[in-house]
Amino acid sequence: MPQILHIDSSLFSGEGVSSTLAARLIARWRAEQPGLQVTHRDLGREPIPHLDAVRLTAIQTPAEQRTPEQQAIAEAADTLIRELQAADCLVLGAPMYNFGIPSPLKAWFDHVARAGVTFRYTEQGPQGLLTGKRAVILASRGGQHRGQPTDTQSGYLRTMLGFLGITDIEFVYAEALNLGQEPRRASLAAAEADLERLSLAGGGVS
Repeated sequence: MPQILHIDSSLFSGEGVSSTLAARLIARWRAEQPGLQVTHRDLGREPIPHLDAVRLTAIQTPAEQRTPEQQAIAEAADTLIRELQAADCLVLGAPMYNFGIPSPLKAWFDHVARAGVTFRYTEQGPQGLLTGKRAVILASRGGQHRGQPTDTQSGYLRTMLGFLGITDIEFVYAEALNLGQEPRRASLAAAEADLERLSLAGGGVS
């Protein structure tokens, strides 16, 4: 049975468009496989602290030398990594804010990207260690950015996930959400159609 790691990052929590689309996809997959195991993190409701010197020092300090406060910080970061390691598929709700991903989502990446654990350095360059996984990204935008220079979000997510070893990546886009009722309606309808083509087994949209 596939294990799903479902992460929402909208500031509006479950009310955001990206979160709504992700929830519908998960609901459909659960209907197909009632025993589907899903771990859900809502970064809008419970944001991960941004990585700073205190947190980085705690993570890098050997376990036997950590203070109780450092141990708590390191364990929280380790939990995030374990969730990603255990998942077969990452379902990621990612709205665009100021041409990028939400800062809590960046904080999540900062905590799960750890040398020697989720990637390693080799003579040939960095090598991702989380291979064999799939990612489905529900990307919502107020404007029209797909395929444009302003879409710095898609490239970043492909690069970051690929850095960790996840290269099987599918995007569902809901754009033009703030450009009027008709563009919004058409974009949401297209996104819903793309969701229907996404199989739990893999394949559908790009």
